[in-house]
Amino acid sequence: MQSAGKVCTGYIKNVSLFFIQTFSCCKYRYHAIHYEVYKWFDIKFDKFGRTSSPQQTEVCQAIFQKLMENNWLTENTMQQLYCDTCQRFLADRLVEGKCPTEGCNYEAARGDQCENCSKLLNPTELIDPKCKVCKNTPRIRDTDHLFLELPLLKDKLVDYINETSVAGMWSQNAIQATNAWLKEGLKSRCITRDLKWGVPVPHEKYKDKVFYVWFDAPIGYVSITASYTPDWEKWWKDPDNVELFQFMGKDNVPFHTVMFPSTLLGTGERWTMMKTISVTEYLNYEAGKFSKSHGIGVFGNDAKDTNIPPEVWRYYLLTNRPEVSDTLFTWADLQAKLNSELLNNLGNFINRVLSFVAKPAGAGYDSIIPDAPNAESHPLTVALAEKTNKWVEQYLEAMEKVKLKQGLKSAMAISSDGNAYLQESQFWKLYKEDPTSCAVVMKTSVGLVYLLACLLEPFMPSFSNEVLRQLNLSPESLSLCDNKGESDKAKRPWDFVPAGHKIGKPSPLFKELKDEEVEFFRNKFAGSQAERSSKARADADAKKVADQLKGTKLSEGGLKKEQKKQSGGSKPKNAEVDVSVAKLDIRVGLIKKAEKHPDADSLYVEEIDVGEEAPRTVVSGLVKFIPLEEMQNRKVCVLCNLKPVAMRGIKSHAMVLAASNEDHSKVELVEPPESAAVGERVTFAGYSGEPEASLNAKSKTWEKLSADLHSNGELVACYRDVPFTTSAGVCKVKTIGNGEIR
Repeated sequence: MQSAGKVCTGYIKNVSLFFIQTFSCCKYRYHAIHYEVYKWFDIKFDKFGRTSSPQQTEVCQAIFQKLMENNWLTENTMQQLYCDTCQRFLADRLVEGKCPTEGCNYEAARGDQCENCSKLLNPTELIDPKCKVCKNTPRIRDTDHLFLELPLLKDKLVDYINETSVAGMWSQNAIQATNAWLKEGLKSRCITRDLKWGVPVPHEKYKDKVFYVWFDAPIGYVSITASYTPDWEKWWKDPDNVELFQFMGKDNVPFHTVMFPSTLLGTGERWTMMKTISVTEYLNYEAGKFSKSHGIGVFGNDAKDTNIPPEVWRYYLLTNRPEVSDTLFTWADLQAKLNSELLNNLGNFINRVLSFVAKPAGAGYDSIIPDAPNAESHPLTVALAEKTNKWVEQYLEAMEKVKLKQGLKSAMAISSDGNAYLQESQFWKLYKEDPTSCAVVMKTSVGLVYLLACLLEPFMPSFSNEVLRQLNLSPESLSLCDNKGESDKAKRPWDFVPAGHKIGKPSPLFKELKDEEVEFFRNKFAGSQAERSSKARADADAKKVADQLKGTKLSEGGLKKEQKKQSGGSKPKNAEVDVSVAKLDIRVGLIKKAEKHPDADSLYVEEIDVGEEAPRTVVSGLVKFIPLEEMQNRKVCVLCNLKPVAMRGIKSHAMVLAASNEDHSKVELVEPPESAAVGERVTFAGYSGEPEASLNAKSKTWEKLSADLHSNGELVACYRDVPFTTSAGVCKVKTIGNGEIR
């Protein structure tokens, strides 16, 4: 799920301000839709604003005037695309064409940026541009505009970047993206556009123009604060006492580390500049990228419609947050994390503890927290407390550095330790045999439950509220620290909840996600939203026809013919039992050595490491398609459970998978991600089971399954519509889309 909004968080001592903006080009209807989605996701705001407010016009124009006064703006003539059919200059978002970047050649790049390679573009740079409204080719026209002179601001900007990127612990991808811009050389950037909507330019010559969205939009952070409070300057012009944190996807980095800071620096005023930026790579969906413009993936309103609780979505997306490299959303992975990590680990621990405390006297504690005298002398409990304190320290350090994924991992480790603590203590035996020790174990475990509610509240607030309800504690009481603001309480988890406190009624916190539900969602959300709508219409039409046929009487002869046809001895064509692709043992392999076959001009002989003690010898007919030097030391997908076969005197013990085009004139290797582990098994979401030791030749398992192996339009290797998946991502081919894989 991705959002059009940008999140900005600031801090004054213990007070925080949190708001989100949607840009003025977004219709009011979508503003309301976004708000409802965020509300469902338990995302709360001091102000949910937009850039079409009077405050936006006031602040934006004031900043512009300062830039004019300080001579950071120049006038110049530029070329823009004009559509004769629509009779207007085209906004960047209304132009689409082929990306001009070498090696990319993405066919649907937007006029401002290519979402495939993230390169910022001017619409006139696109190859074969088209107007997205009428689909006609626009022409280039000259028009005068105002430009922000970034080259003249470079020294101020570089000083800010060098100081703040270190002090604010910028994420590495933010630093890399920013340095790439600086290395390429800063250029003057146009800040105006020939459009009707937007903030008007307060200049006589340019009064019919508006500010360009990427000059205008970041100023929305300021103007939305101004619409929230008249004291907005206490936040935005007090850099000594306010810290600004920003979170975004990697394609928006230059606007927030170069463009917006340059704008503020150019005013000469003491603005609160962004201190810390946390940038994510792409979260990919099943076989391709999420894309708002192409409707690919599960979006906020879709997530709501699944009836999977928001805390599950929040957990999955945060534990899968692409902080360092791209990550992959799959329904099977969501199922695994829900069932194993949330249900069996976290939920099981909490329910086990509270259910035992809630049992009536004689079997439990009748919902009353027992006293735990001398807990600090109970060896197992002391060992747990030491581990817990270390996890809390790691959690706090990670959160301070905005390493959200690591923070979540540290919190969940406490739950795992809690389960192990319960098991090792054998509390159910202690209750009868050693009541004092049992009381220590249970009071300490209840403390861990409370601690988990504290630590996981930023990640899953509705989960924490429910845990507090079951503990019969108020959300206002939730605190990790003591009165002095110290977190030493974690060293004594048995002290979090006082003896004698009565808990509420325990109940399960998570529900299992079943295989049939996963398959349903995977099919439902396959393809784009447009395809889903088309499929829904087709299903409705088919149902209509079926309903009509129900009322149609068949002639007796026709009916007999149908019955005879159905009861005949021969099997229908598709009546064979479906064979699971999980039977295939496809692994990530590394070609250690490749050479020509001594007795066959068309064959290579490769030594391939597939994670076993010794490499396998593999013979492949790839000489005509792939040069020998390109076969060396590269990762490939290897089918490892075919029966060995001799090829011109050399036995081949596996098969390298490759894709071919329609006339088999071109062949390319199926490649796993570079970071995939050698020997790792390639999996297919929704298909589970162990591979056969050796594929059964009589049942023709390989022949049946290989018919559904192909590369799709996104160049992803698939079985049917399910991608070849490794822990590092999906497997791909270079250029052959919709090809056969053998």
